[in-house]
Amino acid sequence: MSQAIRRMFAELPQTYEFLNHVLTFGQDILWRRKAARAAAAAGGTLWLDACGGTGEIAMCLSRLVKDSTRIVVADFSLPMMTKAMQKSQVKHIEFTLADVGYLPFQDELFDAIIMSFASRELNSDEDGLLKCFREFHRILKPDGKFVNLDTSQPRLRPIRWMFHLYGKLIVVPIG
Repeated sequence: MSQAIRRMFAELPQTYEFLNHVLTFGQDILWRRKAARAAAAAGGTLWLDACGGTGEIAMCLSRLVKDSTRIVVADFSLPMMTKAMQKSQVKHIEFTLADVGYLPFQDELFDAIIMSFASRELNSDEDGLLKCFREFHRILKPDGKFVNLDTSQPRLRPIRWMFHLYGKLIVVPIG
């Protein structure tokens, strides 16, 4: 992970969730809930929230767990994870400070892995996203489930143009 990305996430914890909610007009909340339901459908007793940041996906997952299910949040940013650990809903959740390209877990351990809004940052390093996916493949059980929540490029050119304009004029300056 580049130093610029590390610095950015060290400075963001207090405003990260608010900015996501405002900049997506609240849609990120619905997207996270839907992604958590998809990951939880894998069943099992051990789920990983990779690049878990402030723990929003982990909190969604925690509402779906059975008593025997554990959730692990892995993130490289201690400030982001500290924000997550301060939340009241941390039942069933463990926290691990780790880079997702080099996870400290044994092979074929997790029943489900979920990652949200991290692909762009991981892809900023050469082979960063590939390293991440290799690690996920290594630690995910053969019948496990991987869910990746992220934004994409709109197909229609006028909507894509407005999307990029919104990002350039609103998202980047506010973020």
